[in-house]
Amino acid sequence: MESRLEVRNSFKLLVLGSMLTLVLWFIPFAEIITYPIRLFVTFIHEAGHALAALVSLGSVRHIGIDWSGSGVTETVGGVGFLISSSGYLGTTLYGATLLLLLRRARFAKAVAIGTGILLLVMTVFWGGNLGAWLTGLGFGTGCLLLAAKARLQVVHFLMSFLAVQSLLNAFYDLRTLMYLSAFQPSSLTDAQNMAIATGGLVPATFWAIGWSIISVVILVWTLAVYYKSLKQRAGTEAIALPSLITDRSQSAADRNF
Repeated sequence: MESRLEVRNSFKLLVLGSMLTLVLWFIPFAEIITYPIRLFVTFIHEAGHALAALVSLGSVRHIGIDWSGSGVTETVGGVGFLISSSGYLGTTLYGATLLLLLRRARFAKAVAIGTGILLLVMTVFWGGNLGAWLTGLGFGTGCLLLAAKARLQVVHFLMSFLAVQSLLNAFYDLRTLMYLSAFQPSSLTDAQNMAIATGGLVPATFWAIGWSIISVVILVWTLAVYYKSLKQRAGTEAIALPSLITDRSQSAADRNF
């Protein structure tokens, strides 16, 4: 029964988090409320660049977060294609990973702790300006305190909300990236960096569209896995319960006989 309730609550939180996110987009001045979350998503974006540089044997000089909500990560060495691609795709992967882990509420605190540690480590080693330090320390410490002090249901909801925010903001940013790549090619973006790296042979628009398609594939696959697992678990439990009752009734009948 507890597992069935866990399944039902996970799905409800996913729907509630999505609806709340969409509602906030249409409320006047709601950007004041969501501004800190915007900075959080930007930090995750820049962390994706930094991690890609480290994985591809490069190094990170610093991560900077601007008060406008944009960010920059300065790296040395590494694989340029992987580093440039890991901002938008990294944010999408982060949100998708959270959703898959949060199918079970019991993982919520572990997710909060993991996110908190990631943010704090990135900030301490590579925080390059006040915006990065305030965002990284604020959300990093907040996630750890959330896991330590809040009820499991609260942690589950807030981390689900951050997962949805990461996914939807990633798509919003990709839409902006496609516009800038098509109509303002002089803007310095990740897609433009890739265009420059290829000597202009592969335009920025190609990279923006390509990353968008990959993000959509990740999202569709994540939702498919999420829905399938919830359906299977609910279906298995629905079948198992009557079976268990029948077995026990049969055993009692045998003993009485």
